[in-house]
Amino acid sequence: MRANTLIMIVLAGVFGVLAVVLVNIWLAGQRSAMAQTGLVQGSTVVVAAMPLKFGDALAADKLREVAWPAGAVPAGAFKSTKDLLAGDAKQALQAIGVNEPILATKITGPGQRATLSAVLGEGMKAVSIRVNDVLGVAGFVFPGDRVDILLTRTARGDDGTDKSFVDVLLQSMKVLAIDQVADESKDSPTVVKSVTLEASTRDAQKLTLAAGAGQLSLALRQAAASQGETTERVTLSDLTGETPADVAARQAELDRKAAAEAEAAAERKRAEDKIAGLTQAVERVGSRLDELGKVKPAPAVAPEVVKEVVKYVTPEPPARATVGVFRGVKLETYDVPRQQ
Repeated sequence: MRANTLIMIVLAGVFGVLAVVLVNIWLAGQRSAMAQTGLVQGSTVVVAAMPLKFGDALAADKLREVAWPAGAVPAGAFKSTKDLLAGDAKQALQAIGVNEPILATKITGPGQRATLSAVLGEGMKAVSIRVNDVLGVAGFVFPGDRVDILLTRTARGDDGTDKSFVDVLLQSMKVLAIDQVADESKDSPTVVKSVTLEASTRDAQKLTLAAGAGQLSLALRQAAASQGETTERVTLSDLTGETPADVAARQAELDRKAAAEAEAAAERKRAEDKIAGLTQAVERVGSRLDELGKVKPAPAVAPEVVKEVVKYVTPEPPARATVGVFRGVKLETYDVPRQQ
């Protein structure tokens, strides 16, 4: 083996051992620093020993205590099962997973029941709206989701025509319950008839008024999208990209065609009436001819023949005649008696 190769192997081994020693020294220093700042001081937190859903009663067999850094205990957590179960029985207000800390905001307070009113935030109201399988996003809206409320209605414009449009009435509304189910752990879609939303007093008034002004529908928001967005009204002209003038021109053309068709229909009606009148007249003439055909004709009388006799009569010659005599170049005429 060459000397250079042997030297490189020895150096690699030395550097490897040195790196391990330095890492151990650094980790020991970190553990010492954490111990000095008290971040690993012993503490406990009560967590769920099994999955809990809305309305489940809390009991000792469903809970357990686990070690937790004292400086990182969540607000509202319980340090012992005895503290959590002290007083009246408590129930879960939302789904809680295994090893998830039990917080005061996730369970009922003393003397409370797991009802919808216990889930409402401070100053908030619960208001329900009627939906169907389409307006309710085909049943894919669950308690805890956030939705936008769309209002579809029709109003009469200045030109007297009805115009339909859609407005975004409210945004990022929290769904409290579907029909009469407020369990957020429910994950199977079902066709529902009503959705209960958490709303402020003013928003509850808007929803109640809008329910009678038009048709309400839901638009499911992304789970992490809680911020509102700028919206604008959508009308029928937006569906085709046409301007109101284009829509008015098309409507005028449709009205013109409808008027022309109505005039043509009236003309056809008049022509049909005339034909019907002529048909009736022809039928009356035919009936009269039939009646005349039934009358027996009178016996024919031979006409009297008149014979005319023509007799030729020779005319008598004239009694006098005219005679011409040339005397030189001059013609002289004489009227003389005709010889018999």
